[in-house]
Amino acid sequence: MQRRTFLKSAGAGLGVSAAALAPNVFADGPAIKWHLASSFPKSLDIIYGAAEVLANRLSSLTDGKFQLRVHAGGELVPGLQVLDAVQNGTVDCGHSASYYYVGKNMAFAFDCALPFGLTARQQNAWMYSGGGLKLMRELFKQYNIIQFPGGNTGGQMGGWFRKEIKSLADLKGLKMRIPGVGGQIMAKLGVVPQTLAGGDIYPSLERGAIDAAEWVGPYDDEKLGFHKIAQHYYYPGWWEGGPQLSFYVNIKKWNTLPDAYKAAFECACTEANVKMLADYDFKNPQALMRLIKQGAKLHAFPKDVMLAARKAAFALYEEEAKKNPSFAKIYKEWKAFRDMENQWFKVAEASYTNFLYYSK
Repeated sequence: MQRRTFLKSAGAGLGVSAAALAPNVFADGPAIKWHLASSFPKSLDIIYGAAEVLANRLSSLTDGKFQLRVHAGGELVPGLQVLDAVQNGTVDCGHSASYYYVGKNMAFAFDCALPFGLTARQQNAWMYSGGGLKLMRELFKQYNIIQFPGGNTGGQMGGWFRKEIKSLADLKGLKMRIPGVGGQIMAKLGVVPQTLAGGDIYPSLERGAIDAAEWVGPYDDEKLGFHKIAQHYYYPGWWEGGPQLSFYVNIKKWNTLPDAYKAAFECACTEANVKMLADYDFKNPQALMRLIKQGAKLHAFPKDVMLAARKAAFALYEEEAKKNPSFAKIYKEWKAFRDMENQWFKVAEASYTNFLYYSK
């Protein structure tokens, strides 16, 4: 069966019977067993669970011929070393947030999120239809990796603070867990950023090694218990308006797969990508209400913080583009796409949602 035929069949609906597909495609195919290293702990069932969605759907689509064993952060490799492990072939594939690796190249942030960047819907549009996937795969190829969109949390919260932030001045000297480019912007505002994997945040906050921490949003934050130590909960997470997680596959391993197995993998990745956002959108509102009942104090970031952060963000991008050719290439395309999308969303989405949320 041709690969496009399989994709058409598999994509006709998520309810397509794997049993109906598998005998024709995979009956004589090889049995494949891969290991996936996640950056995330099992306790964070949605973000970690995306890899399990991939594994389960992959097995179903291939009638059990393609098995993927998922390992939580720290089981095979530390949570922040997933990209390296896939690049080196230590593991077959991984699941991570690409902005963890901006120390290698700031252009990796485009695969996840940039401060004041794209929303979740815009990120998907850029990746699947706007040329983003092609641009990112050119970058990842330099690291012996092919990547696939692997989930999105949607707009995130701005984190938990021990003390209230009333103005820009209150950020000076604050030690905050915030990775990636968001951490670099916070540094320009006077914060001392820290990069910590999910499982390391609570103990660091508890013993006072950090003064504030951001993770994802109410559902995960409640599980991690940040509200027990730092009660001031800020929004919006301007550094993560629609952060994408990604599945990484070692290119040499990818090239050994038969075409039908590749198609099944891509199909399962897409399902995992869509499901993560749906799960967060369903569970975050309920979790936020519970957190408030438990004493969380909800605050919007002061306007001077937002304005200073946006100014610092785009100054950083322009500066990076002058010295980093790979960043410059992607930034040019990304910024044009972002500006166009924002004009459309301002007309349609923003006007509609603003009426819904703020009109009486």
